Amino acid sequence: MARRSSKGGRSGGERELTVRVKTARGRTTSSQKWLQRQLNDPYVAAARRAGYRSRAAFKLIEIDDKHRLLKPGQCVIDLGAAPGGWTQITVERVKSQDGDGQVIAIDISEMETVPGAEVVHLDFMDETAPDRLIALMNGEYADIVLSDMAAPTTGHSRTDHLRIMALAEAAAYFAKDVLRPGGAFLCKVFQGGTERGLLDELKRDYEKVQHVKPPSSRSDSSELYVLAMGFRGERNQPLSD
Repeated sequence: MARRSSKGGRSGGERELTVRVKTARGRTTSSQKWLQRQLNDPYVAAARRAGYRSRAAFKLIEIDDKHRLLKPGQCVIDLGAAPGGWTQITVERVKSQDGDGQVIAIDISEMETVPGAEVVHLDFMDETAPDRLIALMNGEYADIVLSDMAAPTTGHSRTDHLRIMALAEAAAYFAKDVLRPGGAFLCKVFQGGTERGLLDELKRDYEKVQHVKPPSSRSDSSELYVLAMGFRGERNQPLSD
């Protein structure tokens, strides 16, 4: 059960309300902290008001507002899409619901359909996943590959680091197969988590590579993104027809 408390005096206008979560039997300290953080997160509330499926939608909004990645008519592949916040923003900005662009989303978790997107329920690390996605592209190259994939955490920092990097490397390899020249790749990593090998490879394959941390990414989180723009078109193999 939650209760609200006020911060500050009345002279400043509206009081800022903080939701305090009462301790419940069987709830761990970490889950209680997570719940309290969710209840007090302005991005969670904003996502609910806007009809977005997750607060993560604002991360893509902020990155795209700054770097101008998404444009009407583009083909975009969204890896690790569930519950669909990034997919919703991508559909809006490439206007795929109007038939101008194409959005293909994949996730290992079940995900409700997003109008304007083709959703594939499959583990991206499954060996059949790349071919499934390529088949949906109808022989066309993609303009952008997005990856917000994250492996379940174990609490062991080294193991978690290796897992997220395995996903990032697989996403980068896939992007190298499917992007058109000049295309872009945006991928979740963690601070201290972009291995030198991957970063060097991206710098060879793209004209510009940088780390970005959108304002909506929690300040206490090590999460950040690597953004590679201007794909040079040197692919692992030709796109299948």
